[in-house]
Amino acid sequence: KLHSSQLPKPNSAGVYSTTFKLLVVGDAGVGKTCLITRFVDDVFSSTVKSTIGVDFKATSIEMDGKQVQLQVWDTAGQERFRALTTSYYRGAHGVILVYDVTEQASFDHLASWIKDVDLYSGEEAIKLLIGNKDDMPDKKVVDTEVAREFAKDHNMLFMEASAMRALNVNAAFKLLVAEVMHQADTIASQPPAFEHKLKVNAERSRRASQA
Repeated sequence: KLHSSQLPKPNSAGVYSTTFKLLVVGDAGVGKTCLITRFVDDVFSSTVKSTIGVDFKATSIEMDGKQVQLQVWDTAGQERFRALTTSYYRGAHGVILVYDVTEQASFDHLASWIKDVDLYSGEEAIKLLIGNKDDMPDKKVVDTEVAREFAKDHNMLFMEASAMRALNVNAAFKLLVAEVMHQADTIASQPPAFEHKLKVNAERSRRASQA
């Protein structure tokens, strides 16, 4: 579980000395791997194979003049891998939930993904909803405003993007990291209340794992 001791804190030079763990989840085929490779390596391939289990890429970005280390975890979207991948949710500072704007079912399944995220990563993890493949307006079936309201109702950031065209990909990741950094600073100044919330979430997760 995410614990206050895991939260990055700036050192004397103003640099975050702990790596942020970001998790990317969603149905198979929505473009999770493509978003990650576009963000980390600035490349795109239309022939990416489905992720088996989990994979991750390490990178760093500059935020407010500081180099921030990131570990971006890519999870398989197939149902048969769900039990395996949930073990990697723990300790995630930020979670990106991805759906395909041209596939209604991938949006409809978000509620199930959110449930897993809240249970295994904790409700305090910052969540970002990305509607990927926003480059085919004639095939788009998930309305932007509907998705925006859904994100708002579930306390998530929201952005539509296209890994293929590199549209809003960097902006989306940077938005999430900025919010994670802000939370880290806020938590550092308000530890008692957060510690209590952590204990509640940890106990809930313990009970769920024993069920």
